[in-house]
Amino acid sequence: MDDWVRNPTASSALDDILPCVDNATAQQTLYESKDVTFQLVSVANQFITNISNFNAPPEAGPIFFNQSGPLVPIICNPFHSDMTDRQCANGEVNFGNSRQEWNEYVCQVSASGVCTTVGRLTPTYYDQLMATVNMGSVLYNYGPFLVELVDCTFVRKTFRNISVDHCSGLRSNSRLIIIGLVWASASVMISLVFWVFYTRVKQRRGYAKQPKAPSQQDHFSGERNIVH
Repeated sequence: MDDWVRNPTASSALDDILPCVDNATAQQTLYESKDVTFQLVSVANQFITNISNFNAPPEAGPIFFNQSGPLVPIICNPFHSDMTDRQCANGEVNFGNSRQEWNEYVCQVSASGVCTTVGRLTPTYYDQLMATVNMGSVLYNYGPFLVELVDCTFVRKTFRNISVDHCSGLRSNSRLIIIGLVWASASVMISLVFWVFYTRVKQRRGYAKQPKAPSQQDHFSGERNIVH
């Protein structure tokens, strides 16, 4: 495990379990996730700027839904067009508070979908905006982590933490376990030796206590004594 953490590109048994992509592919994946986030936020802001906050006349067709009232704040785009990090400007909402903030600009609508109260977002447009923003939020928050998964950076960090924080204890405990097993094995072997020795001694004592059978010579001697 330590060898793979130090040199993840080397061939090892972990390659069959962890099919990691190379760093260039991982960085390209991260760039693409940032680009998708940028595009999703841009689409949401274009809708807010060009439709919701635009006082369209009734003859404007689909972009008119009787929108009125305070302007809807745009959402903070976390990236510039070159995918570098961008700081939020004053007045912009973010991924965390956009749902609550934009909900204040939702109007009540008629059966035809036109606002009948003050507001610049119909419930349908509000839901569509939130769906778009939620997709961007997921990519923004979890994109870097997913990239760390595919290039095994997360796995290497985890293995490194295990090696630093736990392996020393595991080695010490393993050493104690091995010593205990050696002592247990030695005790079993000694017990077996003593058992074999005890069994043989017991057998010999048993043979010594058995009565001796009369020999043929003793039998003949007894017969001669009877005749005389």
